[in-house]
Amino acid sequence: MTGDGRALIRAMPVLFVLIWSTGFIVARYGMPHAPPLKFLAVRYALSIACFLPWIVLARVKWPVNRTQWVHLGVTGVLMHAGYLGGVWAAVKAGMGSGLSALIVGLQPVLTAVWLSASGGKIAARQWAGLGLGLLGLVLVVSRKFGQGGEADWVNLSLAVGALFSITIGTLYQKRFVAPCDVRSANVVQLGAALLVTLPLALLEVEAMHWNAELQWAMAWSVLALTLGGSSLLYLLIQRGAATAVTSLMYLVPPVTALIAWVLFAEPITALTIAGTVLTAVGVALVVRQPRAA
Repeated sequence: MTGDGRALIRAMPVLFVLIWSTGFIVARYGMPHAPPLKFLAVRYALSIACFLPWIVLARVKWPVNRTQWVHLGVTGVLMHAGYLGGVWAAVKAGMGSGLSALIVGLQPVLTAVWLSASGGKIAARQWAGLGLGLLGLVLVVSRKFGQGGEADWVNLSLAVGALFSITIGTLYQKRFVAPCDVRSANVVQLGAALLVTLPLALLEVEAMHWNAELQWAMAWSVLALTLGGSSLLYLLIQRGAATAVTSLMYLVPPVTALIAWVLFAEPITALTIAGTVLTAVGVALVVRQPRAA
């Protein structure tokens, strides 16, 4: 592999995190103009429509057997329908971009603790990190509840559901999905997500209002987040670089909060900063690899 190729691979986790951070902003930007599941159903369909010509022209191979199709379908339901559906529904229900990013930002903690537990041991450092992460989240969420606050039990449950969905989906994909072309894998995953999401979207009574903001949100969601972000995530997991991603994931909540403050005037208080820092430190403690002797 050339030096440029190695540099590109090293840059992939950073690029992925930067793209991933914009997902919460796009949800906040587009949700005033559309119901969440209808938006996501259109997003999945357009993403498939973008991938298919690419697959045909490049003569991309499809997964080799039925088992791989099933495994990819499961990850698609978890990592697209479950995760995105939870986040976008939470934002539609009034949760801000910064808080939703902070909640889902605990995904590396759950992933690392699960992997350590499956290996038979959770280090004291990881328990401390888990405690700090949860404490930071509680500090932020506690000020968001109450009259006029952006958090309630409905949108909080949706965001936590998204957190568990992306965590289980990542672990499942790492365990069961064999390496295959990212383009065909994405189509299978998106197709499964569309099959689950579309019937629920048809139950939503609100219509989509195709103004400039919604069109921009849809274009960015399809081109940058699905074709770019999801493909990068798949490649990183298959290349064994999931640890590199999780080590940077704790940057997503503060970056998202800063962008949301600039674009939407979402308040950043001293308690919000303290809670975000605690959560970031907690995630860093959990995912940090012990130094070799």
